[in-house]
Order: sequence, then C-alpha cells, then structure tokens
Amino acid sequence: MISSLHGVVLHTTSDQVVIDVGGVGFSVAVPADVAHTATVGERMLLHTSLIVREDALSLFGFADRAELEIFGLLISVTGVGPKSALGVLSHLTADQIAEAVTSEDDAPFRRVSGIGPKTAKLIVVQLAGKVQALAAPSKPAAAGAGDVVSQVAAALVGLGWSEKVAADAAAQTAADATEAEGASVALLLRRTLALLGPAQGGQARV
Repeated sequence: MISSLHGVVLHTTSDQVVIDVGGVGFSVAVPADVAHTATVGERMLLHTSLIVREDALSLFGFADRAELEIFGLLISVTGVGPKSALGVLSHLTADQIAEAVTSEDDAPFRRVSGIGPKTAKLIVVQLAGKVQALAAPSKPAAAGAGDVVSQVAAALVGLGWSEKVAADAAAQTAADATEAEGASVALLLRRTLALLGPAQGGQARV
C-alpha cells in the first residue's frame, strides 16, 4: 500500500499532479485546491490511497490525513466511487462535509457533479456519526471576522470558485490580516482575489 508520497512536482493539471519520488514519476489524482497550489519544481507531500481495480491501479492524494480518511469513508458509501468522492472533496472542506452530515443536509452533496439526490442522501445517512472527529479545527481569523469570511467565500463561489477553494482562501486571507487593517469584506475580497488569481475563477468549476 502506498500511503504517502513526498517528492518534486513534475507536472500538474486541474485535477492531477505527477510527483517524482526517487526517479519514478507517480501520477496522482487530487482535489482541485491541491492541484491549484502545486508548483512544478517544488516538493510536495501527499497522503495517498491506492485503489486497485482489475484493469488499473489508481492513486488519489490529499494534503492532510483528515481528507484522506474522509475519502475512505465516502467510497464506502453505496454508489460513491473514487472519482465522485474526489469531486466531493474538491467542492467541500472536511468541516463543511461534517457540518452537512451533522445537520442532515444533503444539498451540498447534490451540487457535486456525478452525485444524484439518492446518493447525496445516502452520504448523509451512512456517514452520520463518523466524520465529526475528522474535521480539522477552524483556522484562527481576525477578531470578529467570521461573518466577513463567510461573505467573502460566498462572493467567490458566485464568481466561479468551488466552496472549498473559496472557504480556504478567504480564511487564509483573514488570518493574514493585521488587527490595524481590520477585516472588511471589500478588503478581504480584493486580497483573496489577488491570492487566487483572476484567471482561476472559470477553472475552479468541477
């Protein structure tokens, strides 16, 4: 079992990276945000799951162990294959998945390409009580910035980024803001757009 890879990024696409480990290039399917942050020539660590099929061996990689474990839970759900599970993790953070399951809200899963209403409901039912412990603690943001971060993330989703990329980027920008600067929606939105890059909005839809 290949449980992790640590090496130099050789190539990237919107949903895949190729990592050189000891002279061997491993092609790994990854969530959209991982592909977005991968830089050719730089080192990257991925926590991986090897899926064995009769006709193929496929590697799926994630930035942290929590996402890897949620991936394992998702593919245990009836009707959810590795690609669909990867699609869920490209759209939603671990916290958003846990929140949706806890509140019995299947709407976020229905918005993922390839996940129908029946499968979305099964995800909520079959993951109940299993994902809460895997959700990472929220990153600290500027004081009183919680609502602002949510508004910025919502604006980014409206511009074309996935919910996961939008939420992570908005939280990162808020965490980097100084107390003197405050955390206005306009300021954080400008900085988050600068962080993501104007050309990425259309590519973030998956």
